Amino acid sequence: MKVSSQRLPESQVLLEIEVDTQQMERSLEKAHRRLAQRVEVPGFRKGKAPPSMLERHLGRPRIVQEALDILIPEAYNQAIEEQDIDAIDQPSIELVKDEPLAFKATVPVRPTVDLGDYQGLRVAREAVSIDESETDKALDELRHRYALHEPADRPVEIGDIVRADVRGVVDGREVYKEDDAEFRLREGATILLPGIVEGLIGAEKGTPKEIPITVPEGDRPLSGKSGTFTINVKEVKQEVLPELNDEFARGVGEGFASLDALRDRLRNDIRERVDAEFEEAYRDKTVGALVEQADKIEFPPVMIEREVERLIEDQARRLGQDVEQYLATVKQTRESLREQLLPVATERVRRSLALTQLAEREEIKAETEEVDAEVEKLVASSGQQAEQMRRLFGSPDGRTAIARSLITRKTMDRLAEIAGRDGTAAGGEKKVRKKAKSKVATK
Repeated sequence: MKVSSQRLPESQVLLEIEVDTQQMERSLEKAHRRLAQRVEVPGFRKGKAPPSMLERHLGRPRIVQEALDILIPEAYNQAIEEQDIDAIDQPSIELVKDEPLAFKATVPVRPTVDLGDYQGLRVAREAVSIDESETDKALDELRHRYALHEPADRPVEIGDIVRADVRGVVDGREVYKEDDAEFRLREGATILLPGIVEGLIGAEKGTPKEIPITVPEGDRPLSGKSGTFTINVKEVKQEVLPELNDEFARGVGEGFASLDALRDRLRNDIRERVDAEFEEAYRDKTVGALVEQADKIEFPPVMIEREVERLIEDQARRLGQDVEQYLATVKQTRESLREQLLPVATERVRRSLALTQLAEREEIKAETEEVDAEVEKLVASSGQQAEQMRRLFGSPDGRTAIARSLITRKTMDRLAEIAGRDGTAAGGEKKVRKKAKSKVATK
């Protein structure tokens, strides 16, 4: 057998394989034996027809095709072993000649990643600042959570809680009906359809009010159609907010000594949340910078194809659907969705390869003790499902998944450490970390 190989772009190798006559003859003999067991030839018991009669009955092309089905995988496997090629997926086969066999195989091989001088990578951190209005907003939200709702003998106002019978007719058809529906009317909020909240303002108990609506353009079946929602208000409750003082603070969550203490806790909670958001954004930025400064990230197209399929399946799973149902829901063909997801999938592959290479260069591993600790942490937070989670994550596959997650996390930690070595935020401010505290409990 003759084999030549040629390195192609995008981490692929082209093999040109020519099979000698003896190998072809052996495969033809195997093909005769296999077909003789499956095909009935008039005048012969199954498996007993001689090759000449079998060939006359089926035709030479059918015999040759069976022989190629046997020989091509054998020849390909022999070729990649001889050439020491590390294939990562099935090859693309192009038949050149069938007798004797000659074919080309385009083989996807392991990616090539050269991160270059990644130790010199620097990414500035943005300075984190908290606007005091955020604390005021959090206090206001707490007041709403602890508000009393008292019956109001007046027309509906914004901020009220309304109980009503609702009937919606669009384009002459009843599209919505609910008795004793309850709505909380918030400024700028939408209930059912745009315009309904605004239309309810001024409605009186016991007097049905008709609100004209138009279904917004979009994916809805009645997009652009007009109709009327008839709402019969049965009860109106007004929101009575507690006064913002020390007494209010003492009744929130586990209780606070004063309003200032409550404000301090809220401010700290907001800072922790903002810090976490900034840190996540920073790490995402460092991965992007690592990819951009790499000297080479080359990989076969099949890796993008796999990632696209994974993205489609993930999107379908999030909606509790299979892929075909999901495609019907989003009104796209598989091909159009694949094209849409191609840039995202490409970037995800590039980032994954860069992080994997960084982990190898930095010799980052997940030790057995770390995996054990992570399993115990997951089990401890699983409540009544603890034993089920222990079986799941204690299995070899589960432990492997946890180890991968730990390696990714540790690699991101290391990358953030490298990229932020000067320790300063943009604008020269030092990044300050506060010890985490328990969050304010809600009512």
